[in-house]
Amino acid sequence: MTDRPASASASAPAARALAELAELLAPGRAAVAEEALFAYDDPDAYVRTHATRLDRRGIDAPIENLAWIALVDALTAQGLLAEVDWKEGGDEIRRQLRGLESRPTVDPWSLAGPEDSDGTDAEPLDTAAFLNEAGRLHLELGVALAVLDIESDCYPLVCFPARRAGELTPLAGRAGFYAAVLGSDGL
Repeated sequence: MTDRPASASASAPAARALAELAELLAPGRAAVAEEALFAYDDPDAYVRTHATRLDRRGIDAPIENLAWIALVDALTAQGLLAEVDWKEGGDEIRRQLRGLESRPTVDPWSLAGPEDSDGTDAEPLDTAAFLNEAGRLHLELGVALAVLDIESDCYPLVCFPARRAGELTPLAGRAGFYAAVLGSDGL
């Protein structure tokens, strides 16, 4: 957390949507919204403050989707987001999803067919197909698995209550970004 005043642009529709999205994905964790709104309100100061972390993403100056990147990084810091490579295998994706604090209490792969229930890939799927299948299994447990598109070669993945899945894509759109629930909206 930082010692900054509340968001100067909290009344702007995009900033409100960004804050609502942060609350949807990180309920009760104000630091997530604060970080995203800091990047939204003062991108230059945000880049200076987080230069080392942003450098790992190749960012050294404000960019159009900086607030979205800030949201992704804040969710990651809270253990609520797993960022997987676009060509990652199913076993590694499962490992990363199992590390999320917001994961389902029941292992989604226990719902898979008998050939998949041991937690290994029966027939390897490409990453996008695997993620959609994982999303379907998560939805069966009442948890939405979603991707926050950062226009990169990775899939930032989050889990949140499926009963609120319909809120994700419209909120992201109002904030100026794209997100989709996997296993329902597709990629």
